[in-house]
Amino acid sequence: MMPQLVTVRFNRPDGHPIWIWVPVLPAVLVFSPILVLAAVAAIVACRVYRVDAVRALGVGWRIVSALPGTRFDIEQGRTAVLVTIR
Repeated sequence: MMPQLVTVRFNRPDGHPIWIWVPVLPAVLVFSPILVLAAVAAIVACRVYRVDAVRALGVGWRIVSALPGTRFDIEQGRTAVLVTIR
């Protein structure tokens, strides 16, 4: 299943968090021209390195499908970023 929502929380140095909710489907639709170019570049790279392009795209889809439930916590000094994929 494709991820539906990405939640990002920035903890600023002053202690006030900023929450950003990004629905995945509208973001994919907006960035679809770039995604098409990235897919073409991936296919060309597969041809250059003699990798089966269908299998590589299948593995990429499996990775995207496994993302729901993933959390990234990054802290640097007094600033922190939390990314949750649902």
